[in-house]
Amino acid sequence: MTFHSEISDEQLVKEFVQGDQQAFETLYARYVRAVHKRVRYVVADTDVEDVTQEVFVAALRSLGSFRGEARFSTWLRTLTNHKVAEYYRKRSRKKETMQIDLIHAEQRGDQNSASLWEERIALRRALLTLPEQYREVILLRFAEGMQFNKIASVLNQNPEATKSLFRRAMSALRNTLDVNDDQP
Repeated sequence: MTFHSEISDEQLVKEFVQGDQQAFETLYARYVRAVHKRVRYVVADTDVEDVTQEVFVAALRSLGSFRGEARFSTWLRTLTNHKVAEYYRKRSRKKETMQIDLIHAEQRGDQNSASLWEERIALRRALLTLPEQYREVILLRFAEGMQFNKIASVLNQNPEATKSLFRRAMSALRNTLDVNDDQP
């Protein structure tokens, strides 16, 4: 008997499709922290758990259509991005999210805590304004903790191009945050 922890993601998908429910539980255990961290970077704190759950519900429903043309981790990352986009489409306005977060920050009472919340909100908003390729390289580096060689592999680029993309993304993020700091 092979333990699920020793099986590739793609093999686990095949086993799940053939009826092995434990295979999906293994995939879930492997990826729940990474998905949660990615979602936490771009979604209001009050909704992180719900969006994370929606990602895995969608994965469960869609695994039968997984063709293996990309790695499972790439497929799941794309699905996560789609669920985050869907979350924002449902919210209709980003201002609503910010107002909810500010209410929670004010309830904390502690000035340092409120300041931290405001910084997180500003970062989240700035990330959402960046082009997709910039947002992706930043999330791969910080939310998923990937090294540049791994990011380059995921993005199908060479490491130098990836580092250059990361520098441009960080510059754009800083510029966006600076512009937002200047606004009342």
